[in-house]
Amino acid sequence: MTTPQTLQLLDFASSDERAGFRLHAFEVYNWGTFHQRVWRFPAGGDNALLTGDIGSGKSTLVDAVTTLLVPAQKIAYNKAAGAEAKERSLRSYVLGHYKSERSDAGLSAKPVALRDHNSYSVILGHFYNEGFDQHVTLAQVFWLSENRGQPQRFYLVADRALSITEHFANFGSDLSALKKRLRELPNVTLEESFSAYGAAFRRRFGIDNEQALELFSQTVSMKSVGNLTDFVREHMLEELPMQERIGALINHFDDLNRAHEAVLKAKDQIAQLRPLSEDCQRHATVAAEAEHFTACREALSPWFAQLKSELLSKRLTNLQQDGDRLGEQRRSLAERREQGQARRDELNRAIAQNGGDRLAAIKTEIHARSAEQQRRQGRAEQYDELASALELPLALSAEPFLANRQALASQREDSLQARDQAKNSETESSVVFHRLRQQHQELHEELSSLRGRRSNIPARSLEIRQRLCAALQLDEDELPFTGELLQVHEDARDWQGVAERLLHNFGLSLLVPDSHYARVAQWVEDTHLGERLVYFRVRQRRSQGLPELHADSLVRKLSIRPDSPFYDWLESELARRFDYACCATLEQFRREEKAVSRNGQIKAGQERHEKDDRTRLDDRSRYVLGWSNQEKIAALDKQARDVQNRLQDIGLEIARLQSQQKTLDTRIGNLDKLSTFQHFEELDWRPLLLEIERLEQERRQLEAESDTLRALQEQLRALESELRQWLEQFDEKNRELARCEQKHETAQAQLEECRQRLDAAEQSQLALFAQLTELRDAVLGEHSLTVEACANRETEMRQWLQARIGAEDQKLKRLVEKITQAMSAYRNAYPLETREVDASVDAAADYQAMLDNLEQDGLPQYEQRFKALLNENCIREVANFQNQLGREQHDIRERIDSINLSLREIDYNPGRLIQLEAQNNGDAEINEFRTSLRACTEGSLSGSEDEQYAESKFLEVRRIIERLRGREGSSDLDKRWTAKVCDVRNWFVFSASERWREDNSEHEHYSDSGGKSGGQKEKLAYTVLAASLAYQFGLEWGATRSRSFRFVVIDEAFGRGSDESARYGLELFKKLNLQLLIVTPLQKIHIIEPYVASVGFVHNQQGRESMLRCLSIEEYRREKEQRNNETGQ
Repeated sequence: MTTPQTLQLLDFASSDERAGFRLHAFEVYNWGTFHQRVWRFPAGGDNALLTGDIGSGKSTLVDAVTTLLVPAQKIAYNKAAGAEAKERSLRSYVLGHYKSERSDAGLSAKPVALRDHNSYSVILGHFYNEGFDQHVTLAQVFWLSENRGQPQRFYLVADRALSITEHFANFGSDLSALKKRLRELPNVTLEESFSAYGAAFRRRFGIDNEQALELFSQTVSMKSVGNLTDFVREHMLEELPMQERIGALINHFDDLNRAHEAVLKAKDQIAQLRPLSEDCQRHATVAAEAEHFTACREALSPWFAQLKSELLSKRLTNLQQDGDRLGEQRRSLAERREQGQARRDELNRAIAQNGGDRLAAIKTEIHARSAEQQRRQGRAEQYDELASALELPLALSAEPFLANRQALASQREDSLQARDQAKNSETESSVVFHRLRQQHQELHEELSSLRGRRSNIPARSLEIRQRLCAALQLDEDELPFTGELLQVHEDARDWQGVAERLLHNFGLSLLVPDSHYARVAQWVEDTHLGERLVYFRVRQRRSQGLPELHADSLVRKLSIRPDSPFYDWLESELARRFDYACCATLEQFRREEKAVSRNGQIKAGQERHEKDDRTRLDDRSRYVLGWSNQEKIAALDKQARDVQNRLQDIGLEIARLQSQQKTLDTRIGNLDKLSTFQHFEELDWRPLLLEIERLEQERRQLEAESDTLRALQEQLRALESELRQWLEQFDEKNRELARCEQKHETAQAQLEECRQRLDAAEQSQLALFAQLTELRDAVLGEHSLTVEACANRETEMRQWLQARIGAEDQKLKRLVEKITQAMSAYRNAYPLETREVDASVDAAADYQAMLDNLEQDGLPQYEQRFKALLNENCIREVANFQNQLGREQHDIRERIDSINLSLREIDYNPGRLIQLEAQNNGDAEINEFRTSLRACTEGSLSGSEDEQYAESKFLEVRRIIERLRGREGSSDLDKRWTAKVCDVRNWFVFSASERWREDNSEHEHYSDSGGKSGGQKEKLAYTVLAASLAYQFGLEWGATRSRSFRFVVIDEAFGRGSDESARYGLELFKKLNLQLLIVTPLQKIHIIEPYVASVGFVHNQQGRESMLRCLSIEEYRREKEQRNNETGQ
């Protein structure tokens, strides 16, 4: 391919008319309808015309030429003739299909072939370069090894002239012999693939790339240039192979991504280990505090023993002094008491001598009678109080007493039975009360849940879905319950209860899309639900017809939520499972195969019937279908009010029964107390009053008869009073002295005990006494310490310390749990790094060591490697990639400049020429891609060590690489994106500018051929095509000795165009010194005749075999003239 610097201006001198490689002859054998002989078309290096009627076989020969030069995957056979896809194929050409006939079954057509798989086919083209006297022959040989397979073939490139008759015939039936013969020929190369074959002949023809042959194929069926941008991209610019560069870029990024993941991993490890380390340190501190308080608690006993012993020593001294004082006081009282007793004896003797013995006897008897009377009266009052409470007669005499005693047993039995009955009733009522209260609570919770949503599904089931969706981070709408998507039609409400009963369990089933199935199944497997859960895996089904429903089917009374993605699945599932006939009468019910009655009786088949009346059919509180729950809320609200009323009634009944039991318990107790009175004499106190009155009269009479006796008695009473006081004082001193001695003994024993406790204390406990002394003020405040308070104060301090220990233990428990959970989470996240480390507080040092290693060595190394890979490898590779794209962008502009130099030599219109213009494409994706590339490389030379800079660069690179690699779920979209943005040809849009040669001003500008007449479109097509061919074939303008390829086939293009545009195209290709093989019907031959040197006539009279007749243009003209003369005569 020439460059703009070396491109010479076009020189249309006669010397270069036959420059380059031109077709001199084309041959076919057993190709299509050209059967059982070699057909040769001698072009001789000049323009030639191939003509014939429609269906004669012209396109068959054109497809042979195309097959010779173009890869199979680029060929569309009979494209120029407008054939449908797959109407013709390589197999049909090798076998020679020529018509179709009815198949054996008579239902379709089958092709009829001229040949079978025992034949072979050959196509051959002989090209000659006069300037270098160089021959090149291209050939392909085809055969079928089986009836139904595609043809096999081999390829030939020869630097000499070959022909089918001389070199491809008379070798027997074994193609291996043909291959062997051809290999033995000099300057002949056989290839097994088109790629090697194509490279070989392109190298000889000076064709740099496959795009030139694609352009050759396009010219065969070219109609017009519809869109200049597409035409220039596809036919005039070479696609740059970027996959290797993209692959290298992805590989570099993979290394960078691994380094980035190592950094993120280390950061995440540190983020998890740092709070774990802090918790472990906090655990050690709290454990030390707890241990210290525990030691203080254990030292409390000896410490309080020391405090108590000091107090006891002081108490013993004080008690000794108190004992001495009390002993002296007791001795003085004993002496005074002895003197008083002697005086009392003297007074008693004097009173006896004056009648005092009878008075003494009367006083004794009165005292005894009074004591007995008071005892009996007290008992009688107690009896009367109990009898009144029991509504029994008072014991005023023996008769009612005995009657009451006989009635006690029966009344007690009656009371016991009444109490037991009340107790049983209370128990039964309590059971009902608790059940109703639980039911009311459940109703309240369900109502609260229902008012916050529209679903009729029970709250327990919704709670399971909520847990599931939260764990899997899904929207709850993605996992609906079936009942949320179904609803009974308004006009079928009388069947609503039946539908609810039949679909109840199905309505509580969860629907899981196939995309979430694996995660949902794993979560359900690993989770204790506490409830029953049914879910369906909903797969994408092919669209299938629904089974025909019964005319009275329950399914017809149901609505499916129209916007649900599960609509098709539910529609199919309902039809399959619930096609029950809704029977208004029992006669119809008995006749149907699957049926349901108005009262909820279900019939499945001829045998099984079911009716479940555990709940009412119209109990809306159990309904689960529908996407509105107002009716269910109303039903549950009424049910809750009914339950509340029952609770109030039962509560009042329980209170009444409890009060009744209390009354009966009191009565039974009173009966038991009353039964302790055995005899009436215990209560009969009134006769004793008469006896006491009689003794008092006798005493008063004796005292009135003697004054001396009254004086002595007065003295005795005064002395007796003093003696009683002295006795009381003496007894009190004895008691005080005894208490003092007891206190002394107790104090002495306590002191001994304290000393023993103190002696048993360990040295570590003694060392804590000072700290306990400091704690004493904080715990006990300003309270003074006494011996008796030591135990309470010790308890207080022990409780305080225990509370502190408990608090610290709770802290430790929480810390241990937190630490263990953190360690377990870390081990789960990083099993390899922790396979030898336990999840326990004892392993805290191991985790600290891991943290120290990560902070000091691991993370800095990972970050250093990441930044090195980012700056030195990945961004550099991106920069190289960007530079390569930039070079390609520059090359495209140079190529357009080269093509424009060619176009400058073509007069598009008198005085005007065509120039191609390349503008930057305004496509948003391409601009964004180029901006992203610049963002990746901007600032990279600064070598910034900033972490945020490195991360932002990485994210920019990753965003590009992910799309180049293909994101999951968007691989096709990203593949198209990559092909679009990495193909620099797409960075441009192309247009054509028609300019005046005089001043280069623009006459007209257009980006496609839209809006132009047919002739104008064809003219533009010829002009752009000519420039494209000149560029792709690398024409060396004006050279008589050129190695460029100069052969072009145009199939029917001139036949469809106007005479003027056809003539323009022929003149243009003539100026470019291109050899044309023009394929067109006879109608345009008058335009083409001056430009061709030979004519090939194709005809097929019987529609079976085609034939080719070749004439020089002179022969054709003579025959034409002869025919005209004959017609004239």
